[in-house]
Amino acid sequence: MAAVLEKVQELQKEITCSMCRSYFSEPVTIWCGHSFCRACLSQSWILGARAFFCPECRQVNPVKEFPVNNILAQLTDTGKELCFLHLQSTEGQSHCGRHQKVLKLFCEDDQTPLCVRCSQSPGHGAHKVSPVEEAAHKCRKKLQHIQSHLGKHLEEAEELLNQRKRPAVDWYWMIEGEYNKLHHFLKKAERQCLEKIMEDKRASQDRLSQHRQALLDLMLALQEADHQPNLDLLQDVKQLLVRTESMLPQRINVDVPELREYPIPGMIEMLRQFRVDITMDPTVDNPFVTVSEDLKSVKAADVWQVETEHPDDTVHHYVFAEQAFSSGRHYWEVDVAQLPQWTLGIHTLHLRRRWGWYVDSSVSVFLLCCVKNEEDYYLKTYPGSLNHRVRSPVPRVGVYLEYSSGTLAFYNVLQQSIIYRFYLIQFTVPVTPIFSPGPPLPGSKAGPMTLCPMDSPLCACCNAYL
Repeated sequence: MAAVLEKVQELQKEITCSMCRSYFSEPVTIWCGHSFCRACLSQSWILGARAFFCPECRQVNPVKEFPVNNILAQLTDTGKELCFLHLQSTEGQSHCGRHQKVLKLFCEDDQTPLCVRCSQSPGHGAHKVSPVEEAAHKCRKKLQHIQSHLGKHLEEAEELLNQRKRPAVDWYWMIEGEYNKLHHFLKKAERQCLEKIMEDKRASQDRLSQHRQALLDLMLALQEADHQPNLDLLQDVKQLLVRTESMLPQRINVDVPELREYPIPGMIEMLRQFRVDITMDPTVDNPFVTVSEDLKSVKAADVWQVETEHPDDTVHHYVFAEQAFSSGRHYWEVDVAQLPQWTLGIHTLHLRRRWGWYVDSSVSVFLLCCVKNEEDYYLKTYPGSLNHRVRSPVPRVGVYLEYSSGTLAFYNVLQQSIIYRFYLIQFTVPVTPIFSPGPPLPGSKAGPMTLCPMDSPLCACCNAYL
């Protein structure tokens, strides 16, 4: 019996498709000698492909169309009959373990084979019982019906997969093209900006050279006048004095450079992805500043009176943020449109020397200050080298902190241009933002310094973000 079973298994293997694991249906034999169902083979080959591979051995087949192997089809039909007869003979030899009778019946309620005596027992009296051959026939029809539905779903899945492989819109290619275009635009904008910086640098050097030459010419004229006879000196002195009076005031403009604005397209939009929701510390113990109830703004109190007209001699009063940062990237914006003078920055401790940039470990603040002197506004940094005049007040300042690289940068949000950047700061402890709404100018009443909301839009009326 074991030898017969082994032969039946070998026959089943020969007439079974290796793809669907079922008996062959319209079998075809391809170039390499392997056989498959025609439908299975068609589904395995991608439409429009130049090469067709055997699903089993992966050899390339030079043609795609193959006729049905009629001999294999007949062998499959014969093999199915033999396997069925063997199954029946096997079933005929199966006996009930309790009554030692042949299992000829099948209980559809309990899904168990029965002998005649088992079917007459009280446990199966009300159950639906049918002959094993009839139950098996129904079961095969049901499985074939399910297989038919699965075949349709498989065809749909294959079609969808092919569509995904060949999408109507190639989004990868399209998005890659947009980013390449963006990179091109940015490189062009960078090149134009750097050229503008070099032009401004050359123009500034030319102005300084011309100013220096004018001073040398005036000095030479004064020296020559000193050696002139008295009458000639008195005749030429008026012209020399006029030249001197027109030349000396130019020294102010030469000594204090003007802060240039070089917009960087998209920079503010990129930084805004790192925006953080900051609030001011309400426990500030300082009578010179007042924090609002929503902890979003601070203003100079009435007791903060500045008598001196020299901004560098005044005292600053600060408010700390409730948040501190010890990692990551962070960005916040501050509305300073109602303040003629203000200070923004960060506070930290225990700084060390790094690459020779910051040599004083006692430095614990990094600040950007706006100072008004007569009718002019100046932006200064501490520490740092920025001391520049600005054409008009900056209404909104963006602050970007990158802890790991030790970077702190300030931006003119309206112009989308950088004001100043500290770098290579070696942070070792948390960093806290600080704010100062002053010092107020003598005899003036300044407004608040306000932290901008996370989702603040552009406002056309004030030409800044709200």
